[in-house]
Amino acid sequence: MNKILKQYKVIIIAVIIIAVSFSFGLYLGNKNNTTITYREPLIIKSSISSSTVNMDAFWTAWKLLDQKFVNTSKENKEISNDDKLWGAIKGLTDSYGDPYTVFMPPAESKSFESDISGNFEGVGMELAMKEQNIVVVAPLKDTPAYKAGVQKGDIVVAIDDKLASELSSIDDAVKLIRGKAGTEVKITFSRAGYSKPIDIKITRGIIDIPTADTEIKDDVFIIRLYNFYALSTEKFRLALRDFLDSGKHKLILDLRGNPGGYLESAVEMASWFLPLGKVIVRENFGQNIEEYLYRSKGYDIFNENLKMAILVDSGSASASEILAGALQEHNIAKLVGTKTFGKGSVQELIKVTPETSLKITIAKWLTPNGISISDGGLTPDFEVKITAEDLQKDEDPQLEKAIEILK
Repeated sequence: MNKILKQYKVIIIAVIIIAVSFSFGLYLGNKNNTTITYREPLIIKSSISSSTVNMDAFWTAWKLLDQKFVNTSKENKEISNDDKLWGAIKGLTDSYGDPYTVFMPPAESKSFESDISGNFEGVGMELAMKEQNIVVVAPLKDTPAYKAGVQKGDIVVAIDDKLASELSSIDDAVKLIRGKAGTEVKITFSRAGYSKPIDIKITRGIIDIPTADTEIKDDVFIIRLYNFYALSTEKFRLALRDFLDSGKHKLILDLRGNPGGYLESAVEMASWFLPLGKVIVRENFGQNIEEYLYRSKGYDIFNENLKMAILVDSGSASASEILAGALQEHNIAKLVGTKTFGKGSVQELIKVTPETSLKITIAKWLTPNGISISDGGLTPDFEVKITAEDLQKDEDPQLEKAIEILK
């Protein structure tokens, strides 16, 4: 537990599984694996000195609150010095204006660690911040949110009558939405095509996150991948083996509504299609810091007979965008559908004390050709929309178009 937790980058945000309380773009691990490790608290020499920042105002406010504050809340909870310190750090973190840069006091940090270890209770949907709104990237298949009718693109207006505009971060929304299985939460959404917000009551449950399934249609092998979590890499490998055993040469990878997961899973999957050393994604840290390139491991098991298309939409985010962008730019697959979500920020989880953590946005993802995923997402080669009428008729024009171009 003393290694760097540099990259538990769920490819997130970078967004959030309510059931897991992930934030998009965050994944655990290091450059080579997804082992959960932690950076121990460090003594960091700050570039800020007393000559550049006058802390008198801070200490004056601290003393005034100590002397004059009267607690009028019903709970009448005693406010400890630790509570004040955590609040001060939270205020400092909030001042950066990034919804994915979050300080987690002991209770939240412990809850987060429990979630990423596999205890999943909640409603089962991915959230991200987009244009100052908390947006549903995708409800996870067969979860309470999915069954209740939550749709990708829904904007959270309120949670149990608490306005989303009053929340400082996505993590605050997560705290209100998640909870014990069997309890209920009411979420108010704004939805495209509706003149008024809609209320959806969801009974929380234990979330069994689906991974992948396959089918053959019109002589085309289809792999539907629902996430990029721990089991996804093996499930995808088995699906590819079934594809090879089928004797088919046409493959559709359906990433619609796939909100992401572990970066390493995306790199592993892309490596089945790319020669050794080909760039899969670039990690850009800003000016004066060299990019880190994630390259193919060179499994490259397919030949020129492979014909491939990838289905994407506004619910395809982070790891989905990394995999789709790499295979598109290396001319392995054509993208069919609508623009992807555009989640390409990277978070690092760092222990501030043994009981508290900081989740900090440290970089952004670029495609092999250097296109920022966050700047509007990926543009499909063939743009095909699905209408409400298509859904009512149980028709899938995106899938049909993908089959058409492969033929």
